[in-house]
Amino acid sequence: MADLATERMVVAASPERCFAVSSDIDAYPQWAGDIKEVTVHDRDDQGRPLLVTFRAAAFGRSTSYTLAYDFSEAPRSLSWVQTRGDITAKLDGSYLFEPADGGTEVTYRLEVEMKVPLPGFIKMRAQSRIMTIALRDLKTRVESSG
Repeated sequence: MADLATERMVVAASPERCFAVSSDIDAYPQWAGDIKEVTVHDRDDQGRPLLVTFRAAAFGRSTSYTLAYDFSEAPRSLSWVQTRGDITAKLDGSYLFEPADGGTEVTYRLEVEMKVPLPGFIKMRAQSRIMTIALRDLKTRVESSG
């Protein structure tokens, strides 16, 4: 069974700026804590990554997964679905960027299903870490390089 997590944060930048940083997937290893390597397999006619394999640190080891990105609601939203993963059966999610007072409210949604059952406290720790990277590291990157 998949676990769904949603978290929101206000970032001091425009929705367009937040979208630009979150969709620059090639740069994730520079700022997204656990992402070690990104391989883009396919791009759309605007050069945006459509199919990407990530190598990341997880549970004290290296994991890999491939995500297919959907830019159909750009720049309001960026979403993805997992097409392959070694420890995850599902890693589907999205960023939603909405104007807020003095910036953008970023909503991060992630649905995760592990291939092997994990104790609840381990899943909660992993979910917390993913959310931290997805939102707080994104906020730091957007606000520092704008």
